[in-house]
Amino acid sequence: MDRTSSACWAAVLLLVTLATIARADELKADEFRLSHSHGISCSRGLAPGKLNTATCRSFTYLFNVRTSEYFRCEVGLSLTRDNKEVINVQTDGACTRRPRIFETDGNYDFDVAETTPPNTNSFFGSGGYSAWAADTKTRKVRGCITIASGLGSDVSKCLDMTFR
Repeated sequence: MDRTSSACWAAVLLLVTLATIARADELKADEFRLSHSHGISCSRGLAPGKLNTATCRSFTYLFNVRTSEYFRCEVGLSLTRDNKEVINVQTDGACTRRPRIFETDGNYDFDVAETTPPNTNSFFGSGGYSAWAADTKTRKVRGCITIASGLGSDVSKCLDMTFR
């Protein structure tokens, strides 16, 4: 009886553990959302009878809806050709972690807008971006603006919105 009882408890414990792990994996898969804000900028270097280069960069944001942490993701492609053929194609890209917008976990929504070079509003390097996050369960909105300082580090400030 003891072995049967122990085996049953072990089976129940195993099932509960597996269900918990499955639920945790399901939650992790649902925590990130890709922003609907993205952009692309391209430039071209033209020289008659010489090599021509076209470069395009695109960005988007990946947002954790539970923690309000987000990542800025960028991809680039550079193509070099002469008058007859493509000589070289190079790509690069990565996602850079940005700080949390809210200090506590919740259920958040997110949007972002970004300046892209060349832009007459970009006084310091490539410009900046604004990020907006809102708690979907309560009336809570925070707006953040980040500007490249041109001195190696970005300047970023967030402000909680008041409702009048």
